[in-house]
Amino acid sequence: MKNNQQLTELMALDLGLNLDTNRRPLAKDVFKWQDMDLLPHSSTDTLLCEIFEWNGRNWRTTNNNLIGYLFSGEEIGKVKKQIQEVPKFPANVPDFEFSKENLTEFGFSLPSLFNIAINGNINSAKNFTIRVNNVTKSRITNIDAPGIEILKRFSAFTDDESKTFRRNIKFNYLSTSLFYAETVEIILEKDAGTALDVHFDTANVDVDTKVDTQTQKHLVLKYSGNQAPFAAKFTKGKDFDLK
Repeated sequence: MKNNQQLTELMALDLGLNLDTNRRPLAKDVFKWQDMDLLPHSSTDTLLCEIFEWNGRNWRTTNNNLIGYLFSGEEIGKVKKQIQEVPKFPANVPDFEFSKENLTEFGFSLPSLFNIAINGNINSAKNFTIRVNNVTKSRITNIDAPGIEILKRFSAFTDDESKTFRRNIKFNYLSTSLFYAETVEIILEKDAGTALDVHFDTANVDVDTKVDTQTQKHLVLKYSGNQAPFAAKFTKGKDFDLK
């Protein structure tokens, strides 16, 4: 796998950017380069092939999954287990960061994607940065199970159940790739007495405290167990072909 500097340089070349080599690339550039989007919520039960709606500004899950339309009975459980067990591989994106401005741009709910909660007004912070490290990706393909069987069933479904396909899938979007962070760093700087703090669920999270004072925090969260994805690549239902 290429190192972070090589990946940053490749991204800058592809996007025509002049990046400061002494700092991490910003999330918005990485997301544009990889054609990925933030998920609207953080949940360990978010699966590949989940169906999402786009309202012009935000993603929203329909709480349905494509396999629920393609399979029935015991087959659903079998394919769901296969989807859950799709391996994660290095995503080949550089480590990146969300700046304080990004948190405003992407929406203040962003930290919750990493199970981080903010108490107080983030605008009162002198600095608030979330660094994302060692991103991995799982994806559905047309050369591996369960993608092979899903594609086969999907082709028949669009012909045999055309009304259901048009109503529920054709103009919505499917999560064909999911992205995960191995570790996330929280960097917070504030004035003494400012009512602003962060906390997080420690289940399946190892916390390495670099700095923790009244005015500064630098915490490294390392996730283990069943991770929740923070981003996805979405494919429109009518274009779903797993290429």
